[in-house]
Amino acid sequence: MTSKQWITRGEAHVAKTYGRYPLVASHGKGCRLWDVDGKSYLDFLAGVAVNNLGHCHPKVVAALQQQAAQLIHCSNYFHIPSQIELAELLCEHSFGDRVFFCNSGAEANEAAMKLVRKHSAEHHGPDRFEVITALASFHGRTIGTISATGQDKVKAGFNPMLPGFHYVPFGDAEALRKAITPKICAVMLEPVQGEGGVRVAPPGYLAAVRQICDEHNLLLVFDEVQVGCGRTGSLFAYQQAGVAPDIMTLAKALAGGPPIGAMIATEQIAECFGPGSHGSTFGGNPLMATAALATIRTLIEDGVLDNCVAMGNYLRSRLEEFKARYPFITEIRGQGLILGMELTIPGADIVSRALERGLLINCTANTVLRFLPPLIVTPEEIDEALAILDGILQDI
Repeated sequence: MTSKQWITRGEAHVAKTYGRYPLVASHGKGCRLWDVDGKSYLDFLAGVAVNNLGHCHPKVVAALQQQAAQLIHCSNYFHIPSQIELAELLCEHSFGDRVFFCNSGAEANEAAMKLVRKHSAEHHGPDRFEVITALASFHGRTIGTISATGQDKVKAGFNPMLPGFHYVPFGDAEALRKAITPKICAVMLEPVQGEGGVRVAPPGYLAAVRQICDEHNLLLVFDEVQVGCGRTGSLFAYQQAGVAPDIMTLAKALAGGPPIGAMIATEQIAECFGPGSHGSTFGGNPLMATAALATIRTLIEDGVLDNCVAMGNYLRSRLEEFKARYPFITEIRGQGLILGMELTIPGADIVSRALERGLLINCTANTVLRFLPPLIVTPEEIDEALAILDGILQDI
């Protein structure tokens, strides 16, 4: 079937929750995606920071194939070896002691919000349940996580929101300090705001937030759903700031494509979740956990993080060249291979033109082109992508 035929079928029955581009995906390998008509695209979106190892990485594929033939799913009433190994690996390479597994970033953030409330109720009483998050943040699409999100557009039509959230400007430690009341129990932040326009925490900000939380006996949650698992050049973004949270959430790239989320916490915090306090039917099942094990081991052992740093620096330097040449580009920002190009004009048309010419990127916050290539990207692929972009910018 052709792309047009598939799109017609999809429009008849699939929920219209996405503004989809006219691309019908067929298969992928590395940094390339093909549509059903045979056209090839350089994928600098990577499933929105999911395919950090590229499409169909051989180690992830092999792990899935082997596990699928052995055991796909069993209940979390039983012990699952690959889940146990994954929890050990994540704790070994992070601040954490225990891991709760789920299916998505929104679910991981829901778990974190439940945990901070339960911890506060047990240690400080029932009236201390409110959470401070950042303006322009994004934490998911459930009622709880859109309540936590500092963007009005995701809340339109879904009121009333879950009570107990307050929003402060990202990067402003003094504003955070002033927002603290006796009802606040936690602060939840993204070290890099992805959907908010690729905004990196200013130097010293996360350390200041950690100090404020310690002074007021508040829990600190880092949402690393988009920037965790190597995207910034370290396994976790918080590691570059030298500041450890009490809780961290992961998803997107954790299994290299298959759906899995995780909430990691210290022992003292995690002990508040006992049997029956939270759960997930599919969370950490054998298939997903095995894929995640292969993904994290590959990130750690195969030089992927070093390549992310090197290619991030190269891509950023090339984008800075564009900034010097095109007056409608005002700023290049980001960390590792999550980079944003701020424009004085809307970016949606550029994204559409790039798609037509075989390059996948996206636009966030209306005027920020976001670049999220797989962490295995090469200099040649970056050059190819930017040659396409340069032609579009010249036309503009």
